[in-house]
Amino acid sequence: MAVGRDDFVIAIRSAFLKKKDKQKFSLLSLIFLSIFVIILSNLNLKVVKLVKSSINEVVYRSSFFISIPENYIQELKHNFDLHMDLYEKYNKTKSEFENLKQKQLIDNFLEIENKKLRSLIDENIKSDEVLAKVLIDKESPYLKSIVLNKGSKDNVRMGMAVLDGVYLVGQIIEVNFTNSRALLLSDLNSKIPSVLEPSGIQVVISGTGDNFGVVEHTQYEFSNSQNTDVISYTSGVGGLFKPGIPIGKMSNKIEGKINFFSDFSQLNYVKVSSYKIGDEE
Repeated sequence: MAVGRDDFVIAIRSAFLKKKDKQKFSLLSLIFLSIFVIILSNLNLKVVKLVKSSINEVVYRSSFFISIPENYIQELKHNFDLHMDLYEKYNKTKSEFENLKQKQLIDNFLEIENKKLRSLIDENIKSDEVLAKVLIDKESPYLKSIVLNKGSKDNVRMGMAVLDGVYLVGQIIEVNFTNSRALLLSDLNSKIPSVLEPSGIQVVISGTGDNFGVVEHTQYEFSNSQNTDVISYTSGVGGLFKPGIPIGKMSNKIEGKINFFSDFSQLNYVKVSSYKIGDEE
């Protein structure tokens, strides 16, 4: 009877020593342990509270000390990233400042040179102006002109420039004793020697019969120039007009389209202007 009982115990031990049965036993042990812990926590015993508090204290303190190196490394990384960002911004700002300083020097030089050239031009060019009223607008698909109430008795001569404020609008093509006629820039026969700034390209602005002109002779060269706002001024070539009178602004660089500054349909009073260089008579 004793031998049988020993055999039974040995059989049980052999079964638990098997790998599969070991895992089952461990799982069963964990289940029982969990149930035991839950029961103890619900009993609300003082000893259990003390043990639980002690365990939490150890866990929290351990977590704090363990997290110190990680937090320190993260803070170092954050500070390093901030430093690199500030350093990059500093280099960028420094480069922009140097570029602005160089540009300012160039602008100052150009401003001084411009003042010198302007003073020379003003000293050598003398202008005569006559204020005139627009009497009649002669407008057709082929002819755009205006009749003025000033003529030869007011010293108006052929070829004089007609201005709306500071803007060129046309030139005198017919003079009578008390009146004269001016051909507008928009007329198909209008051809004005001009310069396009800031590129400085010499061109001819031709009328189109509409309220804009077109660039002729150098359109291909201009279409490859820099992408900036372009203003057309009289160049003074041919001696017809004083150089530097504003004409219009380019609206389409590929087509060479120039929008005139003045609205020719709204002209009431204009200035008829002539100029001479130095002591020319």
